[in-house]
This record gives sequence, structure tokens and C-alpha cells, in this order.
Amino acid sequence: MLVAIAVLTVWIPRRVGHIIDALVAHQLGGAALWREIAILFAMGLAIYLMRAGWRLALFTAAYRMGLELRRDLFARLALQAPAYFHRVSTGDLMARATNDIDAVEMTAGEAFLAGFDGTLTLVLVVAMMTVGVDWRLGLVALLPFPFMAWGFFIISRHVHDASREALDRFSDLNGDVQESITAVRTLRALGLEARANRDFAARAQAATDASLRAQRWEAAFEPTVGVSLAAATLLTFVLGGWLVWHSELTIGTLAAFTMYLVQLIWPMFAAGWVLALVQRGKAAWARLDPVLRAPLTVADAGIVATPPAGTLRAERVTFAYADSAAPALADVSFALAPGRTLGVVGATGAGKSTLVHLLLRHYEPARGRFVWGDVPLPDFTLAALREAIAWVPQEPFLFSATIAENIALARADATRAEIVEAARRADLVDDVERFADGFDTRVGERGVTLSGGQRQRVAIARALLSDASLLLLDDALSAVDTATEARILSHLREARAGRTAVIVSHRLSAVVDADEIVVLKAGHVAERGTHAALVARDGWYATQWRYQQLEAALESA
Repeated sequence: MLVAIAVLTVWIPRRVGHIIDALVAHQLGGAALWREIAILFAMGLAIYLMRAGWRLALFTAAYRMGLELRRDLFARLALQAPAYFHRVSTGDLMARATNDIDAVEMTAGEAFLAGFDGTLTLVLVVAMMTVGVDWRLGLVALLPFPFMAWGFFIISRHVHDASREALDRFSDLNGDVQESITAVRTLRALGLEARANRDFAARAQAATDASLRAQRWEAAFEPTVGVSLAAATLLTFVLGGWLVWHSELTIGTLAAFTMYLVQLIWPMFAAGWVLALVQRGKAAWARLDPVLRAPLTVADAGIVATPPAGTLRAERVTFAYADSAAPALADVSFALAPGRTLGVVGATGAGKSTLVHLLLRHYEPARGRFVWGDVPLPDFTLAALREAIAWVPQEPFLFSATIAENIALARADATRAEIVEAARRADLVDDVERFADGFDTRVGERGVTLSGGQRQRVAIARALLSDASLLLLDDALSAVDTATEARILSHLREARAGRTAVIVSHRLSAVVDADEIVVLKAGHVAERGTHAALVARDGWYATQWRYQQLEAALESA
């Protein structure tokens, strides 16, 4: 359709030139003239219809490409481990998923269209000007264009640099907005609203200045085109007038050539526009490509697609974070049979949460391995592994949905009775009934309308409702009081019947009933055994147990 439009567009001036010459020579009139007018009208109508057609085809493809890019980006980010998000901010990723992909989409749509259409029109118009009309006029009219090309080259380099700077500053602004809104309570509590406003204003100004620099350089294309076309028009009229005066050129031919010269306006402006869009798209792609190609911290290369079952073993597992010289875990081993419970305790920084993240394959051990049912954990697909684990972190994430929807997240087909039963086991029912809408109460962004303890209990109910064979509690009772903890633990003992569990806690009361308790100290297993055995050993566990019992007694008093 673009080719047909270009051919018809360059054919119209030639036909108009012949009509003018025929009218001047009194060789055209009556029905013949109306026929020529009808042909011109039909050609114009055909151009209109085909322009609508290629816009639908090309822009639909460009929007579809943008959709696929966003899907690919989200799918890649969903596979990345937490370590990746420690290096890249949420606001920056949001900017890449919106602004940057929009720029690439514009390059694939508008720039491709204008580039193809402009180039084809330019070639055909120049060919008609030089071969079909008059080669002398054609050569003279083209004299200014090498200078225009040199100007475009200089401007496009500045557009690329300015566009990259504008995209970076937009990412900074996006990150600042996201972080400030998330931390709005903290900012208010510390009285930092004025400073936050100043910081935001500075980032907004930097983003505005960078965008204006990019726009100023893009605006330089238009005067470059204008000066070149003005020079070409002047040279054309000087030579064309001289040729007409000496009867070497007809008025119709000069009129046709002038129409072709007017048709050069679009290809010239298209060239500037295309260069601006391409440079903007290149700058955006330079930011997107590293995210799409970023290696996965944990590769999903497993071949076993069935959820694991059997005994879960840690075999001399050692792991150290990239920014730490000392290992977070060193030679940790245990065996957890199906239906049994393992308690993991220790001081802050002992490696308890690291052990949980390794079990979830957020990271890979440096040495040693985890084996579940005689199959190493990396041999399972990530989907199969995580289907078998119900994880409750210390700071659970709730979506901006209802309490019932958050509990049923892992089981969308759960009935209301099953949701209420899971909430009962998490000691959440009484709290929910105080809300006007009960289980249909919306929790707000990240569960902001709920207390920390309520959010933890929603996450516990979610885990209990799932069909996962391993229950993984990572200090999941840290935000509840001791009385609530006792009730939840009682219900958990009931819910854990026949279910494998790993309970990580700084409160030893949470692991009293565990079949085995592992005490971590600086990443090493310092003690292990049942609650009674560890109390009798009179080590760190026994000392901490007596201290916490005294603390609970004082709290009750």
C-alpha cells in the first residue's frame, strides 16, 4: 500500500502538468476535462483509503510488538531472584516497562512508516524531477541537500545523547515518586515532607531540563529542512524562469516540477522525524536490552516437573553473599522426613533466613546441596519446587484486593468455608469480623489497612489453605503477641498433622513441639536436638529459653 501511494502521489503532478499544457494550448475541454478531473479525484480517494489501510496494519503490528516486549520483560523479571532487585530499583524498571518500550514502539511504527514512505517518495520524486521533467532543474534543486544531510548527521548524534539523558532522568523521577509514596508514613513521622518536596522538585526539574534539551535538538531538524527547501526553491525558480523566458521549458512543465518540489517537503521532514525517533528508540533499547538479557541468578534448568516428595536433606550446605567475606551458612546439614517438623533458631544474623532463601532457590549454595526425595533441588523445575512449598515470610506481601482474595491467592477455587477455616487456624476470624465488610474488606496497597500481625496471619492462612506439602514459616509470628502466638501454634499443630514443616523463629516457643531443632550460630550448626534435650544441655538454647520464659511471665504480670 505504501508503494502504491508513493507511485500515485508522484504521478499526480505529472498528470496535472499535462492538463495545464493542454488547457493552455486549448486542446482539452468539455467531457475530456471532466474525465481528467475524475481520474485525479479517484487517485486521491485511493491514496486516502490506502493511507487508512497501512496505518491500521503497521500500527497494529507496532502495538503488538510493544505488548510482546512488555510480556517478555515481565516474564524475565518474574524469573529473577531477589539479588537482582537489590541492584535495580523498582521505579527504574517501571520506567523501562512504560516510557522506554513506548519509545521503541514509536520507532517500530512511526519511524518505520515515515522512513519507508519518505525514502520511497524521495526516490520517485527525484527520479521524476530529473528524468521525467527536466534534468537541469533536478540537479540545481538537489544542490542544497548534501549540506542538509551533514546537518542531520550532527543533530542526530546530539538527539541520541539527549534522549538517553532524558530517559535516565525520567527513571530517577519515577523511582523517587515510587519510593516517596511507599515511605509516606515514615516521611511524615520524621517531619521530612519539606525535604522530600525539595528532592522531588529537583528530580522533576532535572527530568524536565533533559527532555527540553532533547526536544531542542529535535526541533533543529525543521529549520535545517526549511532552509534547504527554500534554497532549492529559489534555485529552481531562477533557472526555471530563465528556461521559460528562453522557451526551453513550458509553463506546465515548470508547474509540475514545482509540485514535485513541494512533494519533497514530506520526505525531508520525514528524514528529520525518523532520525529523532530512531535515536530515541536506540537510547531506549540500550536501557531495555540489558534487562531482557540479564542472566538469571538461579537458572530454571530442571527436568523434573512433578512436585518433590520424600525426605528433605541438606548436605554440608555453604553459602556466602557477594558483598560479604564471611559465609552466611557453613557446612549445614539436616534430614527432615515427610510429616516431621524442623525448628531453626539462632541469634540475629545467624543465617536462619538465608537457609529459607536457599530452600526456595532464591540463591544457589556455593558448596553442598539440598536433596528432596533423592533428587537434587536444581533438578526440579522452579514451578514444581514452588508448588510444593507454602512460604510465609516475616514481612508478607498482600495485594490490593479483599482479605478473602489474599487468603485464596494460591487456591483460586477455594470455597468461602475453606477460606474461613484457614483464617480460623491463623486466629484471624475475630479480627476480620470487626470489619464492616468482613472477608470482603479491601486491604489497600500492600495491606496498608491491616496491622503487621494481621498481615502475617493473612499470609499464614494463605499458606494453610494451599496444597503444598512443605510449610515454611520464616519468623512468621514476630508481629503477634504471646497469647495470639499460643493460639496460632495450637492451630498449627492441628494443621501440620501429616505435613512437613520448617519453622524459623526467634521465639523458641514456636519450635517447642518440633521433632528436631537446629541452633545456628554465625552460619554454623551450634546445637541440635529436641526441645527437652537442648534445655538439658544448658547451652545457648537453654539460656535463651529461660530468658524468654521470664520475659513472658513479666509481660503476663
